Amino acid sequence: MYEIVRYEGGVYKNNIFKEWIEDIGGFVIQEHVMQLDVYMTLAVPQSEIERLKEEAKKYKGKIIETPLAGTEIAVVAPSLSRHHLPHTACDIAEYLRRFGAKSNMIGLARGVGKDIAQLREKEKRLIEEHDLAVYVMGNFSSCIKDKIHLFDVEIPVVVTGGPKELDIPYPYVGDLGRRSHRLRHGEEIRALRKMVDKITELINKKRLELSYDPPIVPPVVVKDELEKQVDEIFDILSPMPITTQLDGLRVKLDYDKFHKKIENVKVKNYILKDIANIKRSEMKNYILIKIKPKSEVEFEREKNENV
Repeated sequence: MYEIVRYEGGVYKNNIFKEWIEDIGGFVIQEHVMQLDVYMTLAVPQSEIERLKEEAKKYKGKIIETPLAGTEIAVVAPSLSRHHLPHTACDIAEYLRRFGAKSNMIGLARGVGKDIAQLREKEKRLIEEHDLAVYVMGNFSSCIKDKIHLFDVEIPVVVTGGPKELDIPYPYVGDLGRRSHRLRHGEEIRALRKMVDKITELINKKRLELSYDPPIVPPVVVKDELEKQVDEIFDILSPMPITTQLDGLRVKLDYDKFHKKIENVKVKNYILKDIANIKRSEMKNYILIKIKPKSEVEFEREKNENV
């Protein structure tokens, strides 16, 4: 298993440090160079974490643990109007990025109104493409309870809102209701930290479940091979052309043009289409890759051998 961490250091001998990371079987997922400072997101074997920390010190750098790294989280607001979207949803999305998550903001088309709020089937599929969803709700207990059907998705959910406590069948974090200002006060920062703790707990639980029957190939390995074999990825202007998830990836290439090329990428001894479900994403016609668990790949291989 790989662990994803963040490295902060200087440009001094940075290329040598990256070569050392590759030598221990790690990957540089993302790199930003700002003048004389370097910020990298790294995926390294769990057994090498302590060595990595010691090696980073040689280059005057430090390793920062990011509990949500390698995850993609949906931040869902009932609508795109000023009543629901800013400022809380923006601050929540940004705060999640500090802990390594890739957050996407989603405003529902028909989430307004206690009695008429609905979740469209397409929106449900889009939310379920993520590892976890954070629903950013308002200040009124009755409103949140009447919209509880919006949270009915097949991924873990955390709900935030104004009331301190709320009796709903989902993990809930209070003190994060509607605001006319940025979340900068002490109680608001503590609420954000509590939210991250709940999300981390759910993500770790999902990681544990996946460890019983993990993906046949780690997502970071697939990402590395895609970057080596698909040149068009480097033409993408998005800061994260490939977003890793717990059990897959989102590739920001047009599905109609590139899905066949993606399907035939070689990963170790496999062809990607044989070990992953590759489909059209509900987000901007991107390519969504969900890697099959080890048991499923082995079962399919035995089945084909017996035919």
